[in-house]
Amino acid sequence: MLVALGYKGRRLCIVTDSNVQGLYLDELRTCLFGVSDDISSIVFKAGEESKNLDTVKEIYRGLIRYKLDRKDLILALGGGVVGDMAGFAAATYLRGIDFVQIPTTLLSCTDSSIGGKTGVDLDEFKNMVGAFHMPRLVYMNLSTLQSLSAREFASGMGEVLKHGLIKDAAYYEWLINHFSEINDRDIPSLRYMIQRSCEIKRDVVEKDPTEQGERALLNFGHTIGHAIEKYMDFTLKHGECVALGMIAACYISYRREQLTTEEFYEIRDMFMPFFLPLTLPDDADAYKILEYTKSDKKMQSGKIRFILLKDVGCACIDTTVTDEEMLQGIRQLIINDEGE
Repeated sequence: MLVALGYKGRRLCIVTDSNVQGLYLDELRTCLFGVSDDISSIVFKAGEESKNLDTVKEIYRGLIRYKLDRKDLILALGGGVVGDMAGFAAATYLRGIDFVQIPTTLLSCTDSSIGGKTGVDLDEFKNMVGAFHMPRLVYMNLSTLQSLSAREFASGMGEVLKHGLIKDAAYYEWLINHFSEINDRDIPSLRYMIQRSCEIKRDVVEKDPTEQGERALLNFGHTIGHAIEKYMDFTLKHGECVALGMIAACYISYRREQLTTEEFYEIRDMFMPFFLPLTLPDDADAYKILEYTKSDKKMQSGKIRFILLKDVGCACIDTTVTDEEMLQGIRQLIINDEGE
């Protein structure tokens, strides 16, 4: 594929992290020998704490050291953090060079590798510095999903369930009815699931590549989810936080009578078979989590573009959600919160 895209004999630089390095870096190098004999790699420490401008500088220095020019190619090998970092470096190095996504986690296969969003965190602001930069190619090898921990796999399911909830009720029902095969990592089930999630995201992104309108629907669960992620100091996985954010958003939708009581609890309880959390610790500070929503990058004219559900498979953008409503949604996640 890379030869057909014109990269025969070009310099190739693989960007990956310290977790993926030992699993797939040598294997990928071997696969690339027929494309180029100039293959380098840049490895950074795994984890969200590396997703910052200091690490981007390390990547830039590596690209300069390996003499990559505008006709060369970066390959992002890893999960969401790797894709975000390598993609942002590609978008900004020499004012932009090509890159390829090679996702190795369920979350990156179904969400972060699709759509061209790249970026890094700045202080407490998640994904605050970034760019839209589409990959030339997204290549997935489903065998990489077999090496994921149960928790990492479950994290990816948070984003997968989101796709059904916002856009496709039939797909959501399929996910619920096939939870056993999915959790067993049955390849035919995973292949269909990843294909359908990618189709949903692709269809949204093609209509609105720079998130001026409908693409914001993909942020369902992310306003409160990102705040929880920061509040918990990234001890929860991204997909776990998104799941909690979706539950809070569904609770707000229920309080607005957009969902019935039965619909709210059915949606909430369907996260359980996929081993996603339904609650926060008893001592979680709802006000502090609310405060973190104020650094949400999805603000427009000082208002958060909050995503609510009208029904399973039908989401909407709403700029009228109040602090009190968000606080109610957050408190609903805290088992013994006295403010509810």
